[in-house]
Amino acid sequence: MTDMTPAHATALAEFAAKVAARPIVPAHSDTQTLHVGASDLPWAEAGDGSALQLLHVDLNQGIWISNTRLPANYKVVKHFHTGQVYGVTHQGRWCYAESPEEVNSPGSYLFEPAGSVHTLTTPADQEGDTIVWFAVHGANINLDDDGNIISIVDARAALEIYCGYCDALGLDRSKLIVVGA
Repeated sequence: MTDMTPAHATALAEFAAKVAARPIVPAHSDTQTLHVGASDLPWAEAGDGSALQLLHVDLNQGIWISNTRLPANYKVVKHFHTGQVYGVTHQGRWCYAESPEEVNSPGSYLFEPAGSVHTLTTPADQEGDTIVWFAVHGANINLDDDGNIISIVDARAALEIYCGYCDALGLDRSKLIVVGA
């Protein structure tokens, strides 16, 4: 800005002083943290021994966060994600059929880059269920054995399916965190 007038210089100096005077740590917040306890939300049973407990959906960013429960000797349909996925195993064991040497067990953290094609499986010799926390960015693209798309689940679809399930059974989902519209 080569044509700065004394008025511009004064206005910019006042603006710079206001910015510099801002506290480094906010003095107050208009937003509250949101908490979901382990038993605050129901598990949506799929009918095949698996279940999903949806915890948080951000429709603006296309993120859905859930706990997933899988029985022993279970195989999730082959799929990939359009965004990154983070997973933390709470209970049990699981791996991808494509990389069986990489076994996830309690406390394990998994990062899935977008586009990674995989088939989640749980071991047949396991006692009890596997429970994994997942944060999914984008859509889950489910594939048949020939690599054809058979279904797509994104944050909105996960929300609609979960809410529909809960509503049909009269289950309380009031603690579900939903951001966006």
